Amino acid sequence: MKSTDKAAAANPTLSDFLCFAVYSANLAFGKAYKPILEQLGLTYTQYITIVALWEQDHQTVGSLGEKLFLESNTLTPILKKLEAMGYVERQRDPEDERQVRVTLTKSGRRLREKRLETGLAEATGLTPDEFAGIQKAVATLRDNLVDWVKAAE
Repeated sequence: MKSTDKAAAANPTLSDFLCFAVYSANLAFGKAYKPILEQLGLTYTQYITIVALWEQDHQTVGSLGEKLFLESNTLTPILKKLEAMGYVERQRDPEDERQVRVTLTKSGRRLREKRLETGLAEATGLTPDEFAGIQKAVATLRDNLVDWVKAAE
């Protein structure tokens, strides 16, 4: 290792941190989505909540929170807002009153038809193969970190 490489390793800059690259990419995604979601009056977190329900409707608040990596005290206000907007309904599970189930309304399902992500894959400047590879790598990174934290608890 060259002495300049050793000095760089000893004094890393912000751009050397993978965590910052992921964090700042997340912020950039938020900015890219913002004009699209503003047309619908949705935040990014509200949008991914709806996407998770497109994937599997009629979920419990707990299972939805796990999928989205959100605590119920964060998710509940999001669901209340989506319910007030007419996109979801929340109901107690008749088989287990402790559970609240979340279901998309017709309006919530119709959002899927709007093709909100049109152009965002292109905005990344990645080929479809590169896009898929990075998505898989980031998901693996996330899963490894989640597993590591669980093992440390």
